[in-house]
Amino acid sequence: MKRKISVLFIAFLVSGTMFRQNFVTKTGHIKFYSDTPIETIEANNHAVNSALNPKTGDFVFKILIKSFEFEKALMQEHFNENYMESDKYPNAMFKGKVVNAGDIDFGLAGTNDAIIKGDLTIHGVTKAVEENGTFTVKDGKIHGQSVFSVLLEDYKIKVPGAVKKQISESIEVTVDVMLEEVKP
Repeated sequence: MKRKISVLFIAFLVSGTMFRQNFVTKTGHIKFYSDTPIETIEANNHAVNSALNPKTGDFVFKILIKSFEFEKALMQEHFNENYMESDKYPNAMFKGKVVNAGDIDFGLAGTNDAIIKGDLTIHGVTKAVEENGTFTVKDGKIHGQSVFSVLLEDYKIKVPGAVKKQISESIEVTVDVMLEEVKP
């Protein structure tokens, strides 16, 4: 029930009205990846809420930090308690626009390059970002994808000196969302 309310809230944020052609998901995927000579760290989150209004280009997503899953339980514990402080900062969020939405026909099957610009909030810090991605339209669904890097220092995420060489200063983030139309 809580997730359903989150999806409806995101759809409302995107359009200002509930049933204007919006595409949403509550099962989007975000992965982050850190690779150093000492250790490779990867975590996946398959509970990403996201919404897109193809007419306006408004695009949002919200992530519960504790939903990231790691191969090792101890990594997950350190991630939540020491680095992300997920009790204090439970969510990450992006709110912005597909800048070139007017050039994309979201009703026509095919893959389109996209420029996404907006505010990314992680660890209580909001930064303006602009990234490239793609939207693939197929069978009435919109598949959004992007790969970009986030610098830990930009979001005031501190890594203790003892493990500093094990965690990259730049984290690769992969966004993969399959958005379906909300029917009135």
